Amino acid sequence: MSLDPSYLEYPHRRRGLDHDLFPWSALHTRPPITWPNGKRVAVVIVISCEFFPLTPTDTPFRAPGHMQTPFPDYRHFTARDYGSRLGVPRLVEAVAKVGAHASFAMNSRWAARFPDLARSIVAAGHEVVAHSTDMNGTIATGLPEADERALITASLEVLHAVTGVRPSGWLSIARSQSWNTPRLLAEAGLRYCLDWVNDELPYRMTTPAGALVNLPLNHELSDRQIIATCQQSAASFKEQLLDAHDWLDGEVDAHGGRLLPVHLTPYISGLPYRIDAIEQLLVTLASRPGVWFARGADVVDASGA
Repeated sequence: MSLDPSYLEYPHRRRGLDHDLFPWSALHTRPPITWPNGKRVAVVIVISCEFFPLTPTDTPFRAPGHMQTPFPDYRHFTARDYGSRLGVPRLVEAVAKVGAHASFAMNSRWAARFPDLARSIVAAGHEVVAHSTDMNGTIATGLPEADERALITASLEVLHAVTGVRPSGWLSIARSQSWNTPRLLAEAGLRYCLDWVNDELPYRMTTPAGALVNLPLNHELSDRQIIATCQQSAASFKEQLLDAHDWLDGEVDAHGGRLLPVHLTPYISGLPYRIDAIEQLLVTLASRPGVWFARGADVVDASGA
């Protein structure tokens, strides 16, 4: 039985990418970016403020860090709640010590549960990034488009109602999107997302609903990956981030301004035996004259993407 020739046909097979969201480009072919005041490396601190319901859902998938043991999983639920009660305030203090402003990726249900803390974060000059409704609000292809649109809308509306600010950025849980997500984010009026990790600088996407910028939030440099998954120490996490900074700084003269994301999870990095390394990381970065601590929206603005 011969194979039907149509089996090998793929309408998007062509040179470059198989979609029209953005063109492919190599690092050495891009116009260099110049950050404000001659800074060399933009450091974007992203702190995840997440609420994990005691009953997880597996549709379309269970979020990383969710409940694991039989119901009621108080062990993991209270550890996540510890992050909100102690980890977030510690990280807020650590950021304040170096005079930086961060991007706080908030579940809308987290903001509703901790409204005073959410509003104090905004009052301190930090940015709110929409991070779905709660950690059951995952997205993947197969989720009905109407349900995904409703999830995005609910997240934005509650965050706006609680904090007084409508977010301009979006971070999907586990950085997972459906085929519809970029269009739906643009349709909702969002300016940028932090989901795609295929670059180190912001780039513009074109969707049927308008433009959307992607600001890459490198998962490999997150505390979840290095500390929780790879079981390395907070001191090692600090050294790896500083190594990344030094390498990026070395590329600036040839390629222009660079970007270093620092993604922190309060119930991981906010523990008393880790927070010192996080503070040392931020203090060391602050001592580098070429570092620009910036919120995600600031980097998007300055990049011209």
